[in-house]
Amino acid sequence: MKDSEILMNPNELVRFLKKPAADFTKADIIRFCEEKEIEMLNFRYVAEDGRLKTLNFIITSREHLDSVLSHGERVDGSSLFSFIEAGSSDLYVVPRYRTAFLNPFSDVPTIDILCSFYNSEGKPLESSPEYILRKAHEEFRSQTGLTFKTLGELEYYVITEKEDFYLGPDQKGYHSSEPFAKFGELRAEALRLIAHAGGKIKYGHAEVGCFSDDDYYYEQHEVEFLPTEPEQAAEQMIIAKWILRNLGYRYGVNISFAPKITVGKAGSGMHFHMLAEKDGKNMLVENGKLGPLAKKMIAGILDAADGLTAFGNTIPTSYLRLVPHQEAPTNICWGDRNRSVVVRVPLGWSGATNMIYDANPADCNCQPQGESKQTYEFRVPDGSADIYSLVAGLIVASLHGINMPNSLEMAEKLYVDVNIFKPEFKEKLATLKQLPASCFESADALEAKRSIFENNGIFPKGMIDSKIKKLKAFDDKGLSEKLFGKNDEIAKLVEKYMHIG
Repeated sequence: MKDSEILMNPNELVRFLKKPAADFTKADIIRFCEEKEIEMLNFRYVAEDGRLKTLNFIITSREHLDSVLSHGERVDGSSLFSFIEAGSSDLYVVPRYRTAFLNPFSDVPTIDILCSFYNSEGKPLESSPEYILRKAHEEFRSQTGLTFKTLGELEYYVITEKEDFYLGPDQKGYHSSEPFAKFGELRAEALRLIAHAGGKIKYGHAEVGCFSDDDYYYEQHEVEFLPTEPEQAAEQMIIAKWILRNLGYRYGVNISFAPKITVGKAGSGMHFHMLAEKDGKNMLVENGKLGPLAKKMIAGILDAADGLTAFGNTIPTSYLRLVPHQEAPTNICWGDRNRSVVVRVPLGWSGATNMIYDANPADCNCQPQGESKQTYEFRVPDGSADIYSLVAGLIVASLHGINMPNSLEMAEKLYVDVNIFKPEFKEKLATLKQLPASCFESADALEAKRSIFENNGIFPKGMIDSKIKKLKAFDDKGLSEKLFGKNDEIAKLVEKYMHIG
């Protein structure tokens, strides 16, 4: 890491220790706690419900801190995961030092560290979502020699009591500024705190969703991250949700990542962009264009897309968002810059590197730096996603595409460069397979595609069984049709899942 990356890094531990977070050691954490007079340590870990859990420690001595950081602690696994029985439920939670950050909300100086789960034999818990992700990335690297990188887009609504004062235009909130966007300050504070906790942020902005009813005002925002290795990409999304909710609590507003707030208004997704690198070089592009590797990886995701909904769209209201004409995908296809496809290839600055000269004719030293920024984007998931499992599933699906003998043919067949919902393209639309329309259908799709995810022992069979059982328990097949026009019933369902994940 360059000196400038240390000096300008928002994470106080990085600046103090003068090393990247990936190199943090136990001795580093202890030294920081001693010199900064840290009074508390929090272990954080994600359970089956997708939320951060907390185990608090008051630091009583150097020896005590050393012991906790060395051994971790015991927890009741049956209260965290439904697939663990109470009769043999003890698990260990063991800290990952690279994840340490200063808690921005604690009244006393506090360090938070994310943890991994281990079983009674001291081995990683096979069904733990964070371990599944680790296995998936290691398998991808082993088979391809490439590093998988990804970034998430986190959309959310701020919900507050209505004020008839500088109300933004209905469904026209994209990139709005104050005073028409009321919660830009909350978003800016969230960006700062996420960065202090180690998140690599690309930008934040107001999103399309902006509307009000008789009592409440709803304003949509988005935080987008920079590409990182998968484990950090998942962790920063989880921490970001925790920070945004805490800020909402302190501001006296509701923050919701729910996929749908009401019918006819923009839903909230959780899109993921992906790429593959070798020696720091983006391997998706060849001669300025999307290359065969990228098309194979996209084909793999398209082949597994219906099964991936089991990890990325996990509640009944997920499928109120996945409807035609709402900038959310319904048909399994891909395209360039098309927001209604399952996989979108966004602008990547290929062949467009001289714009900066035109905008700044007086500066002859503004040569753009760095490798290609090209990614491909999976647009299906939402805020109900099991983030670790979803990212692991995307890696597995991408690897599946690399190994599929017919992946390039599939990519060509499923490419669309038109608005497939126009009447003149109805024949093309009829050839495309649809995404599941309910949790029940998602479970069926996972059952049909489970071999993709279970290959190489990445997703344990029991974990897949548990996911299928949980999705089918919603018994929501045909729910969208049953609820059509029943706004009161839809409102009750939305309220039930307002604070998912």
